Amino acid sequence: MSPARPCRGMRAAVAASVGLSEGPAGSARRGRLLRPPSPAPAAPGARLLRLPGSGAVRAANPERAGWTEALRAAVAELRAGAVVAVPTDTLYGLACSASCSAALGAVYRLKGRSEDKPLAVCLGRVADVYRYCHVRVPEGLLKDLLPGPVTLVLERSKELNKDLNPFTPLVGIRIPDHAFIQDLVQVFGGPLALTSANLSSQASSLNVEEFQDLWPQLSLVIDGGPIGDGQSSEYRLGSTVVDLSVPGKFGILRPGCALESTTAILQQKYGLLPSH
Repeated sequence: MSPARPCRGMRAAVAASVGLSEGPAGSARRGRLLRPPSPAPAAPGARLLRLPGSGAVRAANPERAGWTEALRAAVAELRAGAVVAVPTDTLYGLACSASCSAALGAVYRLKGRSEDKPLAVCLGRVADVYRYCHVRVPEGLLKDLLPGPVTLVLERSKELNKDLNPFTPLVGIRIPDHAFIQDLVQVFGGPLALTSANLSSQASSLNVEEFQDLWPQLSLVIDGGPIGDGQSSEYRLGSTVVDLSVPGKFGILRPGCALESTTAILQQKYGLLPSH
């Protein structure tokens, strides 16, 4: 990885100014960052903030205020270049700004991950895929698979930080079928780098207690409750990773938890052929 570029702003300044307006990281309106409601005890160096209700479904009034506070806290940390833990539709993940080179380096260090292993990019909407990737598949295919438990590997565009996976012209795109992380990416206003919340080579995490050893190195842990039933081996497989970079073909790079349904869509509906 090339030398890290500084991220926009200092943590204190960002925390004091973050709001809920959408837009590029660092463009938030000035406002007061309220403290999260009833934070649970956490290891030193990390705040543990529980989402109201089910983290996978947008909170309704009167719990909406708690949802908004969690978004504000997470956006503040991400804009300050921090790494936060978030729930997704398959696993708990570690997220940081994909535009912040220092944060990308921090993810690799705290996971003990080899820098030649790519990080996925998390987006909030299918329309955003066209900005960060060169798309050579029908739009309907994207909408059939996203949001969902899949990672689509496409040719990256120049809009992505050159320090993100500099060793490959491809990038894996995720739009989890999870309300909180979709809201988070859209409010943050830019792509997030995303990887599983665990040390490399260790089991993936379906609840926040399973990666407690990482808490001291994180700025914020968002607890959305257990993923699925909190135990299912199927969820621990993570997303199904599909290479769509070659027109007319697809390659399964990781079977994941949605292999059967994903393959059926690619072959039966769109007539794509397996590449190997």
